[in-house]
Amino acid sequence: MPTFSAHDGTRLAYQVSGDGPPLICLPGGPMQDSVYLGDLGGLSAHRRLIMLDLRGTGRSAIPDDTGSYRCDRLVDDVEALRRHLGLDRTDLLAHSAGANLAVLYATRYPEHIGRLALITPSVMAVGVTITGDDRLETAGLRRDEPWFPAAYAALESIVAGKATTDSWQAVAPFYYGRWDEETQAHHAAEDAQRNGEAASVFATEGAFDPEATRGALARLEAPVLVLAGALDLAAPPRAMASFAGLFPRAELIVQPGAGHFPWLDDAGRFTATAAKFLS
Repeated sequence: MPTFSAHDGTRLAYQVSGDGPPLICLPGGPMQDSVYLGDLGGLSAHRRLIMLDLRGTGRSAIPDDTGSYRCDRLVDDVEALRRHLGLDRTDLLAHSAGANLAVLYATRYPEHIGRLALITPSVMAVGVTITGDDRLETAGLRRDEPWFPAAYAALESIVAGKATTDSWQAVAPFYYGRWDEETQAHHAAEDAQRNGEAASVFATEGAFDPEATRGALARLEAPVLVLAGALDLAAPPRAMASFAGLFPRAELIVQPGAGHFPWLDDAGRFTATAAKFLS
């Protein structure tokens, strides 16, 4: 696996797959090994995917300064990767929590952004509000699923501020458009793929300034795709519409039947949407 040096000397790794123009891909988690992205449902047939393992995750080294796990400080790592690849402008795809890093990079280095694809993005960096009612309403679309009663009761406890470890495990089916052996295995692998210490630092005080970020995004000239899952309670379509509204050149697409990992739920539809935007 190729590596490069971050500004502080930390060796960072990335995976490469596919052919075509390079597309830097930022994983979520936060701070999860990029392996969970797979080949994004076959997007590697259209683009050369550059999957970055953020510092302390996957095959990237653990930094001396663990404070560098904070999201705003990770921006320097993305810029170091762009320079390492010799790209003047780069197309950037980010999933979930990785979208926070992507938008911070776009505000700091707008001149280096070609196209920006935000897949079921987290909203911490921009301060969009997702209410408990938004999540419950979206979850209610799954009421015909056999696992729904227990999962919905657990979600109600989370929304009420009474979450337990068991509650978070019980709501896992809501994050996928289907709950079968493939998606259960995908979920089961998450804990081993995530750096918990890094995740606890990612959004600590100072990481985000939503007002300043929204102001900068309003001036971003790059085309933006916000792709939401119709069934995704982590990033409900209503909130995603608000997110898309922060950009002057954003397109919101809601993928039917998709949860938080739309390339798993319908690889063909996801790939067609992403490839068209990125072409």
